[in-house]
Amino acid sequence: MQRRARRAPGSGRRLLAAVVLAALVATACQAEGGPEPDPPPGSAEPTTASPTPDTELTFAVFGTGREVDAYESLVSVYNSLYDRAEMSIESYDSRREFIAAVRTTGQVPDVFLTAGRDLAWLQERQLVQPVDNLLIERGVDFGDLYSRDAVLAFSNEGRLQCMPVGISPMVIYYNTELVDFDRMEQRGLPVPEEERLTWSFEEFVAALEYASRPRRGTRGIQVEPTLEALSPFIYAAGGEIYDDPSDPTSLSFSDDATRAALETVLPVLRDPRLTLSDEQLERRSPLEWFQAGKLAMLPGYRDLTPTLREQPGLRFDTIAMPSIERSATVGDISGMCVSAETDNLTAAADFLVHMTSPVSVRRVAAEGYLVPANLEVAVGPGFRQPGLAPAHAAVFTNALRTIVLPPQLTSKEALEEALSESLDQLLTAPVLADLEGLTARIDERSREVLDPEGLAEEESPAETESP
Repeated sequence: MQRRARRAPGSGRRLLAAVVLAALVATACQAEGGPEPDPPPGSAEPTTASPTPDTELTFAVFGTGREVDAYESLVSVYNSLYDRAEMSIESYDSRREFIAAVRTTGQVPDVFLTAGRDLAWLQERQLVQPVDNLLIERGVDFGDLYSRDAVLAFSNEGRLQCMPVGISPMVIYYNTELVDFDRMEQRGLPVPEEERLTWSFEEFVAALEYASRPRRGTRGIQVEPTLEALSPFIYAAGGEIYDDPSDPTSLSFSDDATRAALETVLPVLRDPRLTLSDEQLERRSPLEWFQAGKLAMLPGYRDLTPTLREQPGLRFDTIAMPSIERSATVGDISGMCVSAETDNLTAAADFLVHMTSPVSVRRVAAEGYLVPANLEVAVGPGFRQPGLAPAHAAVFTNALRTIVLPPQLTSKEALEEALSESLDQLLTAPVLADLEGLTARIDERSREVLDPEGLAEEESPAETESP
């Protein structure tokens, strides 16, 4: 459900707010153990020039209440410092809700949070303003200080389209009482190395079998029948998802390497001894079973962390997706964009710099949902949060280098819908007798979405010349 948050008071206390913000910057940097940086844009000493009348701008975000509260606090700081514009905030419960609203209206707010998967669609409709020159003009370095994959995810046509904010690799959350590596080692079972950050497929399977105990009603893992959830396992086992990494016309499930990857992982991910039954899934979601202490592992992103922390008695940690032939995962990437139609590009760009500064990102990351794309913030205590679960939060930052970026597609939602039934059969059908036929159908269905014109040309009869 959309809500419009309160608008913070504006220009009357600009000098005082600048002093307060400078103090906040110093405090945050001292907590990180680093030197005091230059004040961020918008916090310079006020000039003697008379402010122009306020411009009304809108900022849209999606997320939980605590995430939105963090953004609201940063908007309040901006409004107290910036005389020439007043920013109001709109929030949505999820990325899906936000993009649905944009699809309905065809319009975006002046500045907005978005997911990397939606960039191609936004660009196709010319809704975003490239931000690279705007950032360079304001002295912002978005090179080595940021995750390379996050920058690539928001780049197109040689331009940075939006400023990266978050990049969370998919990892494995596990119940540390059901998966006790120390006890497994005592029993002679294969376990991860002492750091407990990465593991092999053999160690992963051993942990699943150790945690799946019929008498206690516990199961090992549940992988959703979606392209996103399957991708890390396929990539790790040496397969590929698309026939072309940048401009695909089909999935590549029927390719020999991908089919071999499926033959490696499916016997584990489909094993009824290790996974939830249909009856269990009708009663509760995989997340609810994990929260109840009956599911040992759950693939997920960083945004699961606060939800799991709130579950009384739940002890959990994180570890990377299992490595098979290689280490690989997928990422949940977010960034902030500027509307191509904003009425005040200068104010919108200044706001973008304010919201993506290290100080601001630390404020949002402190809520536990975000893996910052800013690498300096990501390795600091503001993100790692010593003393809070997961103990191995370094898994998220270590796994960044293993993210495989998908191609930028304008038809991602349609593709997911077209493949839904086939992927469900791939992972949950009681008997999978014809993997070759099913993977061929998956590729064919994907081509109906990704390359309908090419498919139509192949299916139409050849034209013959008239005598």
